Amino acid sequence: MTRFLHLETAFLRRIAMAFAMPCLLVGMAHAQSAAQRNSVPKTAPEPKAAAPQMPSTAGTELDRVVAIVNGDLILDSDVDQERRFAALLPYGEASGVYVRGKAIERLINRDLILQQSRLEPENEITDGDAAKDLDAFRKAIPTCKEFHCETQAGWDKFLAGEGFNEQSLLVLWKERMEVLAFIEQRFRMGIKIDPKQIKSYYDNTMLPLYAAKHVTPPPLDSVSQRIQEVLLQQQVSSLLDDWLKSLRAQGSVVVLHPGEGAP
Repeated sequence: MTRFLHLETAFLRRIAMAFAMPCLLVGMAHAQSAAQRNSVPKTAPEPKAAAPQMPSTAGTELDRVVAIVNGDLILDSDVDQERRFAALLPYGEASGVYVRGKAIERLINRDLILQQSRLEPENEITDGDAAKDLDAFRKAIPTCKEFHCETQAGWDKFLAGEGFNEQSLLVLWKERMEVLAFIEQRFRMGIKIDPKQIKSYYDNTMLPLYAAKHVTPPPLDSVSQRIQEVLLQQQVSSLLDDWLKSLRAQGSVVVLHPGEGAP
């Protein structure tokens, strides 16, 4: 949440500066003119004050707000950053296809989870935890090998090509770890998978898939752990979806489309 509050402050500061700049320039011109008048001898004619230089009408485009989550701003730059971050993860979007709407939904859900997670200090992830986990991930990125990411120079070069530096990626990685830890703590710990469920999944889901490919299936004992993990993920996903819907209903989530102003 701190990052989004920071972005909100920066965004409002840019707006304030956009309106304050003309007044600032006019004030500077008047001050300069007064100083010139005081330094000129009384016998000399008083020079005319130069017209104030106004800023270009083109200006600088502000970062557009795309969503507001309980007062936290999600900006267009956040969506672009999420696109680049998702591409780095082990399991990114299917076939590398980027869908902007899905990226915005992920950011909204992540913000909702982080808002809840940071109300519970026991779920805190330290910078050291994040740095250690990110270092392990760094060694597992296939495309990182050609940059020699085992060296700091190679790692920095790789990140720069992806639009990050080590600190900006560490912030996102820490948030990712906070989200995963919260989901684990809140939903997964209480889920129990019955052996009958594992057997049912093996008979009704796995065996038909192997039969369709005319491949001999592995024995149940060798895949039961993996089936249990799949069933756990399915139940966690279902519980998480219901919980996020409840948070949206209780809170305030507004998605702004191009041309729409904030409420």
